Amino acid sequence: MTTSAGADTATVSAPGALESKKKKDKRSGGSFGRYALTRFLLIFPTIFILVTVVFFLMRSTGDPITAALGGRLPADQLAQRVHSAGYDRPLVVQYLDYLGGVFTGDFGTTFTDNRPVTEVLGTYGLATAELVFYSLIVALLLGVPLGMAAARFRDRWPDAVLRIFAILSYATPVFFVGLMLKLVFSVQAGLLPASGRASNAGELTMASIQNPTGLYLLDAIRLGNAGLIVDVLTHAILPAIALGLLTGGVFLRLVRTNLIGTLEAPYIESARSRGVSETRLATSHALRPALIPVITVMGMQIAMSLGGAVLTETTFEWKGLGFKLAEYMTARDYVAVQGIVMLMAVIVALVNFIVDIIAALIDPRVRY
Repeated sequence: MTTSAGADTATVSAPGALESKKKKDKRSGGSFGRYALTRFLLIFPTIFILVTVVFFLMRSTGDPITAALGGRLPADQLAQRVHSAGYDRPLVVQYLDYLGGVFTGDFGTTFTDNRPVTEVLGTYGLATAELVFYSLIVALLLGVPLGMAAARFRDRWPDAVLRIFAILSYATPVFFVGLMLKLVFSVQAGLLPASGRASNAGELTMASIQNPTGLYLLDAIRLGNAGLIVDVLTHAILPAIALGLLTGGVFLRLVRTNLIGTLEAPYIESARSRGVSETRLATSHALRPALIPVITVMGMQIAMSLGGAVLTETTFEWKGLGFKLAEYMTARDYVAVQGIVMLMAVIVALVNFIVDIIAALIDPRVRY
């Protein structure tokens, strides 16, 4: 009788306790809207700090005109150009002037090809975004199923092979992987193109498109040209694999570790005791919780992919931001370098915000 009365009391008090918890969460700001707003507002100080750090690091080597044209112009002409551009003013004044330009969308003009930095970012940024998108597809296709397989065959030889593969994937330099892929599949086997985003004929077709998006695959689909779609995709395979392996190895290890931990959770043991198969446990019951850390880490991996894109684009002559960044750095065009680095930093901040929101939607425990 005592036990039954206690159970009845617990049953009666449970809704009240739940309501009390909801009120407490509401008072403490635990709502999703507040969390999303806070994360969004944090983007602005993050970008401000990044812009400030990039500006002063670039200026620590001197003014951009002397860095780009020093030694190639007489001293008086060089001094005149520095004065005309305002680079002989106090550094703080230049910084405030630069911040004002950034707020109005003016990032300056490149010295080497005399183009607005915003035009460079728009032209080549989409090429890099397309490559990073392809590489993420490769990373997810490799990392998730192979991570599940490694967890399924834990501590057996398939698991050992996959773990070694994962370590090699993220430990091997991107440019080395790219060169090996070119050597094997382009030079020796002749199966795939070695460089560029499309063939010469494909580039001419892309140049003739009115109002292009800058995303070759999307433009090819808009034209409805099957040959051009195949041409674009075949040019993307090797760069996407080279860059995707870097992230795919990390995903493999994360999925394996988290899936093993989830498969030992009490609710999984309960399902196992009811006769649910191991395959269904891994694919239906444990996979979603195991993927939450992968989504969280994805933001950092995109930052890594942008860094890897510099080497990948240079290796495959993929004319994106990384390719142009290497060219501008060689020419010491620090105005262009500053704009590209800042755009990458902004992209990373925005992607991290999106990833945080997705993680909060999937896992309700993620709240302030």
